[in-house]
Amino acid sequence: MTSQNKASTGHLLALLTIMIWGTTFISTKVLLIDFTPVEILFFRFLIGYVVLFLIYPCSLRVTSFREELLFIAAGLCGVTLYFLIENIALVYTLASNAGVIVSIAPFFTAVLAHFFLDGERLHRRFIVGFGIALTGIILIGLNGSFILQLNPLGDLLACIAPAVWAIYSVLMRKIGELPYHTIGATRKVFFYGLMFMLPALFLFEFHFDLGRFANMANLSNFLFLGLGASALCFVTWNRAVSLLGAVKTSVYIYLVPVITVIASALILYERITWITLLGAGLTLVGSFISERKVRSKASTNMLPELQ
Repeated sequence: MTSQNKASTGHLLALLTIMIWGTTFISTKVLLIDFTPVEILFFRFLIGYVVLFLIYPCSLRVTSFREELLFIAAGLCGVTLYFLIENIALVYTLASNAGVIVSIAPFFTAVLAHFFLDGERLHRRFIVGFGIALTGIILIGLNGSFILQLNPLGDLLACIAPAVWAIYSVLMRKIGELPYHTIGATRKVFFYGLMFMLPALFLFEFHFDLGRFANMANLSNFLFLGLGASALCFVTWNRAVSLLGAVKTSVYIYLVPVITVIASALILYERITWITLLGAGLTLVGSFISERKVRSKASTNMLPELQ
């Protein structure tokens, strides 16, 4: 595969992932009627793990304990801590606050990649794009109300979540450079994520009441979260990171609020204000500016190193 084909494939995979992740809130909102946040988290990744095992049942044997630690850390950060911290944050702060704060993940990723990954330098244009995109995301979160309610504990947790995701992105960039199958590597990450999740089942409200899955709405939404948002999207996202790098891929996170707004209008019939449209436009412009700089620089430094 040529460098140009690798880049095109990476961008398509990242866009597909974000298109799905941007609509997961609808399924989560429906499931919260009968399930607690930790139940949704555990069942969706359990379904994802089973699906990945059926698709790729081969055992993934690492060559060193150092490589094993990469998978352990990725499972802890990208599966367990990120989603648990985000869900707990929503208990103490507004969804709009959390949505805006979590969207700064690309900035954290760029900073970590700058120091810990080769060929992923932090550039001024990325910072400019980040500022424009963040302005748009804030406008989307406010949705024309111009009311900002600070909730210190929840907002602090919401700040920790994107930092944890940034660590996961850097870890997956390193894992992507190893000679392992993407599906097998993702399955291994899910395994450790589920293992670290087990203690949380005893700390938070959790029930193994499988009768709730008899409800077709619950079953269909869990299949969407487990098959699409977990099994498929983590594979496509991890592959995109290995092809594009952690920074270029993370830029697509800016688009999540935009997709969420569109999905809200089409599925939930929520009203879109002119402030929301302005915010969506700024977010798209900011993501383009950030991505354009990374593309021009990183494509020459990083793609030849990919396997």
